[in-house]
Amino acid sequence: MKGIVFTEFLDLVEEKFGLEMVDKIISQSELASEGVYTSIGTYSFSEMLQLVTNLSGNTGISTDDLLLVYAEHFFSVIKTSYPGLLETYKDPIEMLASIENHIHVEVQKIYPDAELPTFVVEEKTDNSIIMLYKSSRAMHHFGLGLMNKTFEHFNSKASIVLEKIKEDGTEVRFIVHKI
Repeated sequence: MKGIVFTEFLDLVEEKFGLEMVDKIISQSELASEGVYTSIGTYSFSEMLQLVTNLSGNTGISTDDLLLVYAEHFFSVIKTSYPGLLETYKDPIEMLASIENHIHVEVQKIYPDAELPTFVVEEKTDNSIIMLYKSSRAMHHFGLGLMNKTFEHFNSKASIVLEKIKEDGTEVRFIVHKI
């Protein structure tokens, strides 16, 4: 998992819960990196899982809710760092439909060894999209948060239903209807 995901997560934790919480969740985790991350480094997903799990335990906020909030924060990082990417699209459905064939291609150019989830478009109309999310990492709520911010970015609203296909969250269907 790319370091930018870790550095931005810890920035968010510091912003929302304070530096003491950052130190606490790092201390509670068994991290090969010892909690030292660079945005261009590559780190084990298990480290992110430990950090999120420990933050959840210390705050009482579910890991799914934490991933949702983190994704919304991360969208602002994308918006600031890669504005051209978002300007390519005029509609949130169009943007979601292009995750696999355009957005992930661009991410791979910047981070060639990034391990990205797969998004398969099962059905698409002008106002709806059904996508299958597949990943060895159950971070579907991160994807949900990015989708929420995508609609907000386009001054639009959506109904997004998350349907777990595999109970562990490694395969999920997103049913999205633009409102």
